[in-house]
Amino acid sequence: MKKLLLTACTAAIGLSTVRADDVALLTFQIGNDKKNLKQAAVEFYDADAPLTVENFKKLARKRFYNGLAIHRVFPHLLVQMGDPYSARHDRAKVGTGGPGYTIPPEIHRKHIKGAVAAARLSDRINPGRFSNGSQFLICLAPMPSYDGKYTVFGDVVWGLDALDQISEAPVDTNDNPIQRVEIKSIKILPREQLPSGPMQPAPPTTHKKPWWKLF
Repeated sequence: MKKLLLTACTAAIGLSTVRADDVALLTFQIGNDKKNLKQAAVEFYDADAPLTVENFKKLARKRFYNGLAIHRVFPHLLVQMGDPYSARHDRAKVGTGGPGYTIPPEIHRKHIKGAVAAARLSDRINPGRFSNGSQFLICLAPMPSYDGKYTVFGDVVWGLDALDQISEAPVDTNDNPIQRVEIKSIKILPREQLPSGPMQPAPPTTHKKPWWKLF
């Protein structure tokens, strides 16, 4: 019966089978700075949250996340993103959007440092704890108070320091960074194609003269 339910839910949101060892490469731009992009890499808990993982991969492959913004930060605690309303510069509805569907809860993992979890509406409105179809948060520190309440579907392999820096940004009254932090892309890659570490700024050009012209 459980297998039948899982198959039905998968068909309902149009998911397809993908490699279990795929990872995600997230690239961010802060303000208008196109030279010093920030990156983080995420691996998935395919066995513990198959519906949530495959939905995330599907949206990333469709470039759903490209151009959206990190819309909620708490210093050294969490960053949240994935709301399609954040593509606009009007912040009135940011935090309330999604792709038009929810995902059944798959609550198994704990909110350790680096955990990636699906966002959702509160228990008062959403007692079934269904996940938002696109919004997600990344824990920058252990958050045990969230354990048993949200679907954790991955963890950050590297780049957590870059996300921690982003979390320090000045915010408005809704904890939305005042300076836009945009998702340039989320790419799903085979693990062997993932870069070995975060993107580094290009070294400055020195334009030194050849030694024979110094005399």
